[in-house]
Amino acid sequence: MQISNIQLGKNVKVEIDSNINNIKIGDNTRIANRVKIFGSEENILEIGMNSYVGMNSLIEGFNAKLIIGDHVSIAPNVNIITGSGPNASPAMQKVFGTLRGPISIGDHTWIGGNSTIMPNVVLGKYCVVAANSFVNKSFPDYSILGGTPAKLIRTLTPSEIEILHSND
Repeated sequence: MQISNIQLGKNVKVEIDSNINNIKIGDNTRIANRVKIFGSEENILEIGMNSYVGMNSLIEGFNAKLIIGDHVSIAPNVNIITGSGPNASPAMQKVFGTLRGPISIGDHTWIGGNSTIMPNVVLGKYCVVAANSFVNKSFPDYSILGGTPAKLIRTLTPSEIEILHSND
């Protein structure tokens, strides 16, 4: 395992059996057991402060920039990938190619267990991704989404948004 380009904020907790590389993590963020998080030298993966990544998750920012905001909650078994395709088969790549692109996850977003976030996705602030969702397109602030592929279920109501911002 190569360990390089790691910038940790204050009070960051990474479980001993997790792997991180080419990453910048903000203060008070926690990484659970058996998590793999990595960027590349060209694309340092960023996770904001006060965020959490659940067990058995894979967060891959090798192929393009991946930014996860502050106060983001990522449940167990989540895959966030900036590259996807038949990378072991040059023949299949001629037909299907490899999808690569950046991902941005806004502050206070909650990603449910067993979900997958694909390349070229932007999730706004205060989004909720239902468990077992396949997210292959972007959604604006205050969206609740779910399904395979993910669709907008509803947006937060004005009173819910008011509650979210009541302590600001």
